[in-house]
Amino acid sequence: MFRKILIANRGEIAVRVIRTAHEMGIACVAVYSEADRDALHVRMADEAYLLGPTPAAQSYLNVERLIDTARRAHADAVHPGYGFLAENAEFARRVIASGLAWIGPHPDAIEAMGDKLRARRAMDAANVPFVPGGTEPIADVTAAHIAAERYGLPLALKASGGGGGKGLKVARTLDEIDSAFSTARREAEAYFKNGTIYAERYVENPKHIELQVLADKHGTVLHVGERDCSLQRRHQKIWEEAPAHIPASVRSGIREAGIHAARSIDYDSAGTIEFLVAGDAFYFLEMNTRIQVEHTVTEMTAGIDLVREQIRVAAGEPLGYAQEAIRFSGFAIEGRVNAEDPAEGFRPAPGTIVGYREPGGPGVRVDSAAYPGITISAEYDSLIAKLIVWAPTRSQAIARFRRAIDEFTVKGVPTTLGILRALCDHEPVVDGSYGTATLEAFAASSFSVIPSSASESEQGRGTATSVLHAINGVIDVEVNDKLYRVRFPAGIARADSGLRKAPRLSKGVGRAAAASGNEIHAPMHGVIVEISAKEGDVVAEGQVIAVIEAMKMMNEIRAHRAGTVASVLVTAGATVEAHTTILTLT
Repeated sequence: MFRKILIANRGEIAVRVIRTAHEMGIACVAVYSEADRDALHVRMADEAYLLGPTPAAQSYLNVERLIDTARRAHADAVHPGYGFLAENAEFARRVIASGLAWIGPHPDAIEAMGDKLRARRAMDAANVPFVPGGTEPIADVTAAHIAAERYGLPLALKASGGGGGKGLKVARTLDEIDSAFSTARREAEAYFKNGTIYAERYVENPKHIELQVLADKHGTVLHVGERDCSLQRRHQKIWEEAPAHIPASVRSGIREAGIHAARSIDYDSAGTIEFLVAGDAFYFLEMNTRIQVEHTVTEMTAGIDLVREQIRVAAGEPLGYAQEAIRFSGFAIEGRVNAEDPAEGFRPAPGTIVGYREPGGPGVRVDSAAYPGITISAEYDSLIAKLIVWAPTRSQAIARFRRAIDEFTVKGVPTTLGILRALCDHEPVVDGSYGTATLEAFAASSFSVIPSSASESEQGRGTATSVLHAINGVIDVEVNDKLYRVRFPAGIARADSGLRKAPRLSKGVGRAAAASGNEIHAPMHGVIVEISAKEGDVVAEGQVIAVIEAMKMMNEIRAHRAGTVASVLVTAGATVEAHTTILTLT
């Protein structure tokens, strides 16, 4: 077994790996950027090393620095976590070539599944069904129109080297194809340095089902059940549960296909095979050759520490048990507590957490690296914590999840806690019939006007009233020294927003309209990826004039009115603060 592991990641997944490694008697080496000097994973590790400046490209993605640090620390192995370099076959090869063990599948498996077109061809050869569509790149908009004629509308245009909804755009009409293609390619190049796009038929409101697999280096391939990850915004998951609510025939078909798919590439680690389910039909979507964010619900229902199994397999140990030994029990739900504002189209909301209290009690688990005073940086993703619950029945799990959310306090930034709480009472969620379109439709239709402070009339009439705070969709109000707690289940109460109604959510990337008079402002801290208007251009209301990247999300900035561009005040590649003027109109 390994003596020391370097964790090439940050945040809650680094903390998660450290905890299991310490239980196994393995020392841990943390790495960090300048922004993460005070991060929890740095404090918990046995030793820690600075990688470089805050931007990931200069720190967590710096392959040379990571390998040099592993050598300097005399580590035996590298655990990549998820994100960053976790599915980078070249990084895995570099780790192995340097004499270190790679805690993940062999690089050829990563490569086979890392490119979506290559994966589709592999599944075709293995007779695993995949979503109707092409297995070759779409070269230009003309080819995209041909694909629409061949596969029908709506058409999904997807980054071959991507995942997590990035580089994925949906054209519902022929008029939308040009814009969808160019936007998908732009995101693919920005996120993955690979502009290859392919087309497939977009399946409306399916279930997004994942099969967890475990495989060792001795030929054993097992499944650890399914997860339902259909509740998503911008194709990013927010609520996951196990087991999945699907027909028995689909469950058995997915398990058989998933194990067959893993065997076809000689897989040898923990991995996830994703499917779309529509009625009694299921289609291969992609394979994630790493630990998943939502691995927790599988652990809760199967009683298996998946990170421990990853480490054991990487050390050459056999799994040591057969499929029949994996027994599933109860139901588990995970909710992602993100620094995002659902009332603003799930806009990323970096900032400092000034108050933080986790829930507890039977069947409650929180995976997090947060604490009071930590800053959620715009340079990284928006995840604050993962709230996980387990209970013997699904209805009890939802009730426990609801209770745990009510106990969870995060102050200083907007979060997704309120919408997670509202979903607990949403009928399609309660009965398990929800699909991938459920969350955004619910958020767009259910937010209502939310008072964040008492009005002058409410504070009159001789009654002593004061609003103490408003978090997680709850307002605390004292009236004549008695505390009243008012819940607004359809939205998020915010202490600084006054009376407000949430805008309808956009489809695809986030759409921000931050404007005042003749000026159009950056809606958040981020990097200007593209400026699509220049001085003298005539723009229409709603036209995209810029794209800003923040917390791993692309956000289109649109003109709030028609006009002529008088001046452009930023350039592509510039880092801007929230409310910075981008351009002016006349």
